[in-house]
Amino acid sequence: MKSNIKKDIFNIPNLITLFRIILIPVVAVLIAYESPRNCFLAALFFSIASGTDFVDGYLARRLGLITITGKFLDPLADKLMVITSLVMLIPLNRVPAWLVVILLAREFSITVLRALASQEGLVLAAGQEGKAKAALQMVGIVGLLVHYPYEINFLIFRGIIDFHRVGIVLVVLSMVFSILSAFSYFKWFVSEIDRKGG
Repeated sequence: MKSNIKKDIFNIPNLITLFRIILIPVVAVLIAYESPRNCFLAALFFSIASGTDFVDGYLARRLGLITITGKFLDPLADKLMVITSLVMLIPLNRVPAWLVVILLAREFSITVLRALASQEGLVLAAGQEGKAKAALQMVGIVGLLVHYPYEINFLIFRGIIDFHRVGIVLVVLSMVFSILSAFSYFKWFVSEIDRKGG
């Protein structure tokens, strides 16, 4: 019994997820103590956390370590990292509060919908709009965290990138996909309930 509990909690994918959760206060502190160096480090740690999100999911599937704990911790780590970063950026005037409220309201509504779907024996899988939302949101937040313009000389590209502006554009686009995916999920849920009732 102890062996099963240990395997369910203390396996490689879950430890990677816990590492992502540990990075959340690190990113929060770096955002709070605003400076070009800290902004860059916050973006770096956020990027590492985002990257390990794909790693732990891949390893869980590859090693056959998909557990109840992992199913709970993985989305929790994602939401906490995104919510913490966005909320911390509001008082710094890097992102408008209304935009964050819309994104958080969407996340809350989809979480409730997933719970309702689960009670009905339905699995709410991520659609293309949801995946696009997640990708745009992650990259956009990195831009908002970097914030300052930097001169980039890479291969054929030479110029100054305004990371704040790029971040805002991408996060706004993620909001659009958030709304589209929410409508898509609710439409799917209603149709499935009607089908089961019929």
